[in-house]
Amino acid sequence: MKAWLLLFSCNLMWALQFTCIKLVQDQVGPLFTVWGPMTLATLMLWPLVRREGTRPPITKARKGWLPQAVLFLVLALFGVFPGQVLVTIGTRMSLASNAALLMLALPVCTAAMAFFFLGERMKLVRAISFIMAIAGVILCSMNDFKGFDLGATYLIGNMLILSGVLGSAFYNSYGKRVLESYSELEMLYGTYVAMFVVMTPFVLLKEWHTFAQIGGFTARTWIGLALLAFFHNFLSMVLFLKALNHLDASQAALSNYLITIFGLIIAAVWLGEKLTLPAIIGGVMVLAGTLIVTIGEQKSKATPTASAFVAN
Repeated sequence: MKAWLLLFSCNLMWALQFTCIKLVQDQVGPLFTVWGPMTLATLMLWPLVRREGTRPPITKARKGWLPQAVLFLVLALFGVFPGQVLVTIGTRMSLASNAALLMLALPVCTAAMAFFFLGERMKLVRAISFIMAIAGVILCSMNDFKGFDLGATYLIGNMLILSGVLGSAFYNSYGKRVLESYSELEMLYGTYVAMFVVMTPFVLLKEWHTFAQIGGFTARTWIGLALLAFFHNFLSMVLFLKALNHLDASQAALSNYLITIFGLIIAAVWLGEKLTLPAIIGGVMVLAGTLIVTIGEQKSKATPTASAFVAN
């Protein structure tokens, strides 16, 4: 019961991401929205990494510092960066509720990534599910087709969110190889550090003015950044790793459907967003594609999720 309560809390914290992005977007750019909270979360994780006394059995010896650095940079560039930055930009262009709906595609995309990076077979059911997920994304953007104004539309935003979901799926699949040599907490901390290295030059170049404006942040902006830093990037991941000690990965993966439910409720209550009928149908299609994969591959091993970079 305690483990399920932890998972319930984790998904609620992850679902805050989409609304928090909207809360800070008037005063904070998309790069700082990711960089600031993640940097604070990295500092909070450091004592836990140092105190970590146990780890999963290591089946492969670790190589030199350069190969290790490259490994975490790959996870950051192709996993966490799109899972955080592209989702942030996409949510700013679209709706928080749309972002919550599109997170339903994570298991489907993870199954597709497993084909490329883990050598798992691309079964017909996976291909059909992936097509359904893409169709769902398009339906979530139907309102934009009416005006044919695609300069800064929901369609582009939704596609960026989907790209971020693909990044999280890459992290989930490729990360399984990394866990052969590192614990979950070490992998999380390592990718956060790599993200700091990758993003800091861009933040200083593109959004340097944000540092001078920190004193003028409104309560709305501070609340959004604080929720992203402490709950989304730090506490949720710590609780998630703790819950995995008592539940298997497949049970944890099923709980991620709560992200969409919580995300829609939070966006409706806090931001007053309302879903259109095409968006609802699109979300149902994405969910249906995910369920097809889940039910059609019950005998296959479940792929661990890392949706905090959802997203995760």
